Amino acid sequence: MRGSSPRLAEILAPIESPMKRMRQVLRSQLGDESAAVSDMIDHVERFRGKQLRAALVLLAGEATGNTTDEHAAVAAIVEMIHLATRVHDGILDGAEVRRRVACVNERWDNQVAVLLGDFLYARAFALSTELSSRLCSRVLSETTRRICVGEIHQSTSRYDFEMREETYEEISGAKTASLYAAACELGARYPGGNEELGRDLSTMGWSFGLAFQIVDDCLDLTGTEEEVGKSVGTDVEDGKVTLPVLYTYRKADESMRAKIRDIYTRPGLEGRARLLRAECDLEPGLAYAQSRARTLMQEGLSRLARLPLTPARASIEELAGFLLERSF
Repeated sequence: MRGSSPRLAEILAPIESPMKRMRQVLRSQLGDESAAVSDMIDHVERFRGKQLRAALVLLAGEATGNTTDEHAAVAAIVEMIHLATRVHDGILDGAEVRRRVACVNERWDNQVAVLLGDFLYARAFALSTELSSRLCSRVLSETTRRICVGEIHQSTSRYDFEMREETYEEISGAKTASLYAAACELGARYPGGNEELGRDLSTMGWSFGLAFQIVDDCLDLTGTEEEVGKSVGTDVEDGKVTLPVLYTYRKADESMRAKIRDIYTRPGLEGRARLLRAECDLEPGLAYAQSRARTLMQEGLSRLARLPLTPARASIEELAGFLLERSF
């Protein structure tokens, strides 16, 4: 598994064969007659990541006894949508590197990145129309809408140091957790099975995805580009006030609050995240955020309680721990 750690490969062992089939479907869908597009797709595949959302489609299917011949295609569709969001995120975040590879907007330009992301969305939804059930199209079209709304909401909430924690979770949930939720729901329900079980697994996926985003927000403050494998410090540069900073700001006195605002907003300042770490005690905020992520993971795992003890269920439980402890 390219780009995967030995531990993750072990966790995903129960779905090794379905993941191979998913990648075959993905490769067949991403090919194009245009040499320029093919070059860009080859580049994007170098930072495709761990394919966790696709894996959750397949794990949820196995854990609920719902796996079908089309689950590999459903997982590939979810992965294409994720790839599209990552290409667009490079523009929104002003990122230069992802998975130690230049982002599309950095290798080419923002216009090309927008178009390539749109190309990936188009391929994903074209494949969804070829499936035997419309459930995948319905769930993922609504998910894509929520992702866009989340990104819009975040872009209009920059520098909001008084943001409620609930609002932060609504935004992070929409832009990140919604695709995790959709992956787990489709794994458990596709092509149209047990709706209650689908809701349970969707709720689990939402909790996993929100925890993932909170950990990501912590890494953006504490990690290095070499460790994380992508540009870091982009949240502060872009005026995004994430949970660790929100908590720190809420607990700080006015002098510290003024310093945080200044670091975020002073024109021409370089290395804002580095200065924030150096001049402000972020440890309580980071600890709080990490605690919240652990709580969310436990809430998510509680949704597995009525599933049989299978290798796939065990893998989901181990994956939760892996997501919390990750440094990427």
